[in-house]
Amino acid sequence: MVLNDLPNIGPITLNRLLAEFGNDPRLILSADRRRLESVRGVGPETSAALIGWQGHFNLPREEERLAQANAKFITARDAGYPKWLKEINDPPIGLYRKGDYLFDAPCIAIVGSRRTTLYGQSVAKKLGAQLAQLGFCVVSGLARGIDTAAHEGALSVGGKTAAVLGCGIDIVYPPENLELYRRIVETGAVLSEFPFGRKADKQTFPMRNRVVSGMCEAIVVVESDTAGGAMITARFAGEQGRLIFAVPGRIDQATSNGCHQLIRDGATLLTSVDDILSELNYLDGLRPQAIKTAGEESVLAQLMPQLSATEQKILDAFKGGGLLGVDALTTATGLRAPEVSAALMGLELKKLVQKRADGSFEARG
Repeated sequence: MVLNDLPNIGPITLNRLLAEFGNDPRLILSADRRRLESVRGVGPETSAALIGWQGHFNLPREEERLAQANAKFITARDAGYPKWLKEINDPPIGLYRKGDYLFDAPCIAIVGSRRTTLYGQSVAKKLGAQLAQLGFCVVSGLARGIDTAAHEGALSVGGKTAAVLGCGIDIVYPPENLELYRRIVETGAVLSEFPFGRKADKQTFPMRNRVVSGMCEAIVVVESDTAGGAMITARFAGEQGRLIFAVPGRIDQATSNGCHQLIRDGATLLTSVDDILSELNYLDGLRPQAIKTAGEESVLAQLMPQLSATEQKILDAFKGGGLLGVDALTTATGLRAPEVSAALMGLELKKLVQKRADGSFEARG
């Protein structure tokens, strides 16, 4: 955490130092000037900041704040550090984390404009809910607009979501998202690479955006103008080799211009969650350290959550291969019609049943 907040030291220089000193920050902080300046990118100002780190950073106070906030500081060697984030060329050497979620499921980011339309909010919330039901962790930045809708969508179905902040983890921005912040901490995680008390500025938001894209296998831009923060996230995603999806919008709406530009530049046009599943399934096993590794399940098996007892009971009713409606399923299972309808919706989202034009359902093969 000391290295995270020293002046004149960017993430690339920090990672060069860590590589040179065997990934041991203690050796960096105890090295002399000549040894430090032998590392490419380290000049007199940087070496002076490292040698005099105690004048820039109050370690006992930061540790006390961690304890008071019930937060942790994790490095790439610790459980809960997103594994895909380790792959980018300038990963944070450490993250402040609140919440116990350890990122053991694939992550997908949903990002977009703060000044959004009702259409954009609706799409973001729906995608957040559907992706969470399929077992993804939905990642965003806790900002107004699309970010908020994405987090709320995931939480609405009891799914996992994570917020990456562009400020210290003790600062809730915007302040009206305090309750959302608390809900995310309860079941997911809030992350920041910035120390306590660090306010957001023009430098911290792009740094935050690279973490959002870096920890995810794909990002979805729902609404953005051509100069929005979501476009910066998309640029980082392209540099990091992540999948980029963009939701089309109205041609006369400024908040659609960024998405349309991304689509023209090669991003995948997104019309439903199926588009994401298809791309990830196509790439299964082809990307280094991707979703499928030796001894693990295939991508679709990893994404499929456990069925509830009600969903399993209804799925069992289709074993004969018949076409069944809500009334027939109520009779076959002994469940009430609202329970059957809710479970059918979940099974549809999980691609296990499909609804026919006549209103009946059939199990997918």
